[in-house]
Amino acid sequence: MVSLVSPVQAFAGPPTDGSCSGAGKWVVCEADDDSTTSGSGTKPAGSGNGTSTKEPVCTVKKMDPQPPADSMFWEGKSSKDGAVYVRTCQNGPDGAPVNSTFVANGAAGAPVVDPAVVAQQAVAKMKLVGPDVASPRAAGKYIVGVPMWMWVNKSPTTYGPNITSATASGVTVIATAEVTKIVWKMGDGSTVTCNGAGTPYTSSYGKQESPTCGHTYTRTSASQSGSKYAVTATATWTVDWQVNGGGAAGQFTEIRQSQAEVAIGELQVVG
Repeated sequence: MVSLVSPVQAFAGPPTDGSCSGAGKWVVCEADDDSTTSGSGTKPAGSGNGTSTKEPVCTVKKMDPQPPADSMFWEGKSSKDGAVYVRTCQNGPDGAPVNSTFVANGAAGAPVVDPAVVAQQAVAKMKLVGPDVASPRAAGKYIVGVPMWMWVNKSPTTYGPNITSATASGVTVIATAEVTKIVWKMGDGSTVTCNGAGTPYTSSYGKQESPTCGHTYTRTSASQSGSKYAVTATATWTVDWQVNGGGAAGQFTEIRQSQAEVAIGELQVVG
């Protein structure tokens, strides 16, 4: 026969119908060949003729596809509680298989996977990097007292959105990463926080300040190394993740950084 072992049975002890015995992580159930199966490396308890003294070798695998919602395998639970796994043990002198099916939500013997860790694996696949700084440009010419516009180019690896999935032990997590702010250290002691990629400058704006991300230098960079200010752009990536099919979800942040240089000169008046 095929034994159906629920999480309640697995934790609360053996059922009382006489087909299983023993306590602990797994109850011990009779198999087709009158041998018994335990589950966590313990020796089988006696429960009928032909009891095997050999420890079973067991594997646990997630059912794919999962049973329909009205299947008896769910034991009154649903996909929100976990997933249905098949536990197969090679047991007895003839290696006869003994199958147990259970709903895995912390059940003994089920593979325990932290979906937040799987989400981190998805982020590793994204190969996120620091901001792709479009302005200020190293070859640009910038003047003391004239507003500077800062902005970055957008791509999946430098700004997002970046959507990737990862799978471990049958758990698939979908992660979406996008930059939510960039903190600029301008090299002159100033720090500017921009909640976006910034607005690209065009000549039609004249000398007005950027509406989204900008800075005005008050002194030249002549005294700096290489006669340029060292600028650091630090991006905060917000990662939203969810287990595929619903269930667990969460959010965390990742930090990536880029460097730039900018020369600030004085306006030369010819007269």
